[in-house]
Amino acid sequence: MSAVQEKGSAKRADARKNIEAILDAATECLARDPDVSISEIAKAAGVGRVTLYGHFESRAALVADVVERVMAQSESVLGAVDTTGDAEDALARLLDATWEVTHRYGALVVAAEQVLPAEQLRQAHQQPMLRVQQLIRRGRRQGSFRKDMPVAWQLSTIQAIVHGASAAVHRGEVTAAQAPALIRGTVLAALAPPAVTSGR
Repeated sequence: MSAVQEKGSAKRADARKNIEAILDAATECLARDPDVSISEIAKAAGVGRVTLYGHFESRAALVADVVERVMAQSESVLGAVDTTGDAEDALARLLDATWEVTHRYGALVVAAEQVLPAEQLRQAHQQPMLRVQQLIRRGRRQGSFRKDMPVAWQLSTIQAIVHGASAAVHRGEVTAAQAPALIRGTVLAALAPPAVTSGR
C-alpha cells in the first residue's frame, strides 16, 4: 500500500470512528433530553461542530440516523422474544422487552416526533406493532383476549399504556422497576374478555 493509500485509509477509519462516536453520543443525549443542542452532542462525542456537520448536514438528519439505528437495535431485542405458546404469556414477555427498549431510549421518541415526518415514524413502528397484532389475533382465537373491540384500537391502547408508563417514570410517579408489572397488568386487564354474568 502506498503512502497516499495509507493516508486515505486512515482518514476513512477516523471518519467511521467519529460517526460512531457522534451516533453514540446523540443516542445517549437525546434519550435524556429531546431538545439537546448540536453543540452538546458534539461535546459529548469529543468532536467539534464542524466535524459533526461534516457527517450530518442537519440536526434532523442526525436524529433520523439515530432513530434508524435505534430501531434496528430494538428490533434485534424484540425479535429475540419467544412468542410461541400461550398468547397471553407471550404478550407478557413481549411487553417486558418493549418496556426495556422504551425505557432505554427514553425521550428519543419525543425528539423523533419533533423532526421526522409522521409516515417515517409510522414505518419505524410497523414491524414491532405487527408482532403485537399477530399475538392479539392469536389470543382472540384462543379465547384469551376480547373480540368485541377492533384490533387497531387494542394496539393503540397498548401503545398508549407503554408511552404513558414512560411519562409516569419521567415524572417520578412510579419507578422504572415498577413499570413492567404495571404495564403487563394494565394491558392484560384491558384485553381480557368481559366477565360473563348469569341472568336472573
